[in-house]
Amino acid sequence: MYVRTIKRKNKDGSEVEYVQLAHNVWNKEKGFAQAQVVYSFGRRDQLDIDALKRLVKSLSRFLEPQDALELRNQGGDLKFVSSRPAGGAYLLKALWDRLNIGGCLQKALSERSFSAPIGEALFAMVANRALNPSSKLAIEQWSEEEVYLGNREPFQVQHFYRAMDFLLEHAESVQKEVFWSTASLLNLTVDLIFFDTTNTYFETDEPGPSELKAYGKSKHKRDDLPQVTIGLAVTREGIPVKCWVLPGNQHDSQCVDQVQKDLNDWNLGRVVWVMDRGMTSDENQRILQRAGGQYILGEKLRGNHLNETALAHPGRFKVVAENLSIKEVFVGEGLGQRRYVIAYNPEQAKMNRIKREKILERLACELEVLNRKKKTKAQCRVMLHPSMGRYVKELKSGKLKIDKAKVKQEEKLDGKYLLSTSDRNLSAEDIALGYKKLMEVERAFRTLKSTLCLRPVYHSKDDRIRSHVLLCWLALLLVRVAEVETGLTWPKIRSRMQQLHLIEFFDKNGRILQHTELTPGQRNILKKLKIKPPKRVLKIDLEA
Repeated sequence: MYVRTIKRKNKDGSEVEYVQLAHNVWNKEKGFAQAQVVYSFGRRDQLDIDALKRLVKSLSRFLEPQDALELRNQGGDLKFVSSRPAGGAYLLKALWDRLNIGGCLQKALSERSFSAPIGEALFAMVANRALNPSSKLAIEQWSEEEVYLGNREPFQVQHFYRAMDFLLEHAESVQKEVFWSTASLLNLTVDLIFFDTTNTYFETDEPGPSELKAYGKSKHKRDDLPQVTIGLAVTREGIPVKCWVLPGNQHDSQCVDQVQKDLNDWNLGRVVWVMDRGMTSDENQRILQRAGGQYILGEKLRGNHLNETALAHPGRFKVVAENLSIKEVFVGEGLGQRRYVIAYNPEQAKMNRIKREKILERLACELEVLNRKKKTKAQCRVMLHPSMGRYVKELKSGKLKIDKAKVKQEEKLDGKYLLSTSDRNLSAEDIALGYKKLMEVERAFRTLKSTLCLRPVYHSKDDRIRSHVLLCWLALLLVRVAEVETGLTWPKIRSRMQQLHLIEFFDKNGRILQHTELTPGQRNILKKLKIKPPKRVLKIDLEA
């Protein structure tokens, strides 16, 4: 396809030139190609030049920045130098400033005299977590060649390590001030605090001298590797409040005292803690009620007399949401009375039933083979199996049999989860729906581990590990704010914004830094985040 001009003579002898968009079509009968007009732009002396400019500009969107510039400047002195993604970093920096993270850091930096660009280095490491997670050593090259961050001078790896040490030194005050700045700006509701833990392991044979790295029960099935435990508290909107780095061999229930004390010092007011089944000891319940706090705890369905009494309590379920029905139950008398909410999800009940049927089918086949022999190690393994063992009972003859009474007992638990609470003011519906939002913590952990690549951890010293987690926490804060306000996932936001490039080129007058044209999708993201679009021409350095 090409643009051509044709000339025609008028009756008075004058000549008129027309501009057309044409392409060649093969004429089989004549055996050669003929021009076919696709669109006529009209007379050359009457062309709508502005319309042609808009057309060229529109077509340039589908070209690489370098190609677009070269085409626009054919025959000129303009020389393309480089093009780097700038949109993701621009969005993160705008959120960084909007949430006053830079201001909170500057407050601590004002007490020290650093020659290194500590604030810029911290932002660079946080942006790297969100855009292209890599080691601190690799960030030096990444910030110089693969992204535009707007830093005033090139980074050196020593800048990153000094910045990490500074961040850890002021960890408590920075987390507190950053959270309250975020809560105030976004008008966050801080009545429910959701808390959970995860762990991350290290690809090493021995942990060496460390207060954090230790062997423990891994949630990733890697008990053979040393690990650390990470605690995370988030709001009902999924915005991270605070993070903790704890020893890898510490049980989840042991961290509740520290977590509650730390956030009590933040003067959050009336807070209801929402935690999962690993935190339900009597001691933890007392700790969570310290200083007027309350709790909503997920309870175990088996092995606890009070919980089993609550589950057996008669009464009808009330539908409160799609796939969610609830029943409120009180167990005990006087000061020892406990309030429970039993939640039922019919979809989950269906899944539980299908899973159990598969287990029982497998178990029946296993028992048919095993019962032909005398008691063996294989029989013991079946009885101790985490999923099949609960349905097995041993007869006096030594043979194994499916326990039908146990099967019926398990059927009654399909689709149910049990909650206990110390709060007498929250409605049963709010308790059940509030607990369901505990998934926000799990979602935050998934973001930390996958999108932000919490692991692998390239640090061996405890302080550097703590600082690394803090950087991930800051990145998670920016990512979750972006997701909540746009309604998009961070991978989608990142993909669209990284298409915005900063182009560097020279002409005879000097150097020019210019952004590519914003797409409608990019404009919509920035609008929802209350971020002004970047300047089209960022900088012009004229030669003397």
